[in-house]
Amino acid sequence: MVMKLYTYPQNSRAFKSLIAAKYVNVDIEVPAFNFETDRLTEEFKTNFPLGKVPALLTEQGPLFESNTMARYVARLNNSTIYGSDAYTAALNDQWIDYAANEIDPNAIPWLYAILGYYDYNAKDSNKAKENMKKVLAFLDAQLLNKPFLTGFRVALADIIVVCSLFNFYKMVFEPTFRSPYVNVNRWFTTCINQPNFKAVIGEFALCEKMMVYVAPKKEVKEEKPKAAPKKEVKEDAGDDEVDEKPKKKNPLDELAPSTFVLDEFKRTYSNNEVSMSIPWFFEHFDKEGFSVYQCTYQYNHELGPVFKTCNLVGGFFQRLETLHKYAFASMIIFGEEQGGAVKDQTVSGLWVFRGQDLPADMKDCDDSLVYDWKKLDVAADKAIIESFLAWEDKNGGFAGKKFLQGKLYK
Repeated sequence: MVMKLYTYPQNSRAFKSLIAAKYVNVDIEVPAFNFETDRLTEEFKTNFPLGKVPALLTEQGPLFESNTMARYVARLNNSTIYGSDAYTAALNDQWIDYAANEIDPNAIPWLYAILGYYDYNAKDSNKAKENMKKVLAFLDAQLLNKPFLTGFRVALADIIVVCSLFNFYKMVFEPTFRSPYVNVNRWFTTCINQPNFKAVIGEFALCEKMMVYVAPKKEVKEEKPKAAPKKEVKEDAGDDEVDEKPKKKNPLDELAPSTFVLDEFKRTYSNNEVSMSIPWFFEHFDKEGFSVYQCTYQYNHELGPVFKTCNLVGGFFQRLETLHKYAFASMIIFGEEQGGAVKDQTVSGLWVFRGQDLPADMKDCDDSLVYDWKKLDVAADKAIIESFLAWEDKNGGFAGKKFLQGKLYK
């Protein structure tokens, strides 16, 4: 029986067993797995009642917890990757426990908060950053006179600690943050470029700019004091004087009037078939008063389950609450479903903006930095615009990509 590992794509915890399997020369099958639905089936819950992944089904029975699974795999085929005696096994265990106790907990308040899976708390996030500096300093000292954690060859300890640091190096360890830890950086890049690591992880790019948490606009609005009066009537004044500063005008409101009414297009698009609303768009579009852009996500290779990608797009929209009056977007998740899993997942979107440049509200949103932006010509790029509005390929407008899901900003 070939072992089966159930997981979603790019799960760094699943990498532990898969990399170990390469070193001990055993096969692990990774069947297509839809995290949203397959973990709830009776067949899966019979073997894995917790409903969590990664989960490993072996000939002897099911196993959960990623470190336990990796230990099991590392012992197969009389391999010494987990140690050749009690002491070397203990050396591996101390690093595995170190990763679980000192590294992994910091991902929750720092990385998971950025991704929207955990409520952001600035104090906890900053504490996690300081903790990781201590972790890196300790590792740097340990790796001063040896190439790997337990000696002079890759061991299970290296596999598991690399996987624990994987998303940190990918998301937040930008050059200035990681530069003091020369030995750790050397060790990490050496490991991930080993053939057995690359066979599982693929190509890896170190973080160039630290990802940061961006709060939804509605979470940072200041509440007005309940007792504060809106008006103050002065004793000798003949009229009420409003004790409020005038609202700051949006520069887009100062543009010359346009014949293309964005709200009218949104209503037309929402209330009619695309066979009517798309021609309406091209007939009424004012290229002097509006612009069309295409955005493409820069880190498609890092996308996981589709529901997380939807959350990624939804969070982007949520942090652009002030832009509804001046923009419309059709964001599309592309990919090919194969037995519940998604292959070649990508995110791209079509945006219609008031004015000729990206609005200031968009530029101020950190989410926009993880997308590449291309201004479209409404005539020359008609097929692209039609495809994104129709949610189906029009004359090659999707460039060979397959539509999976769409989300609208309107």
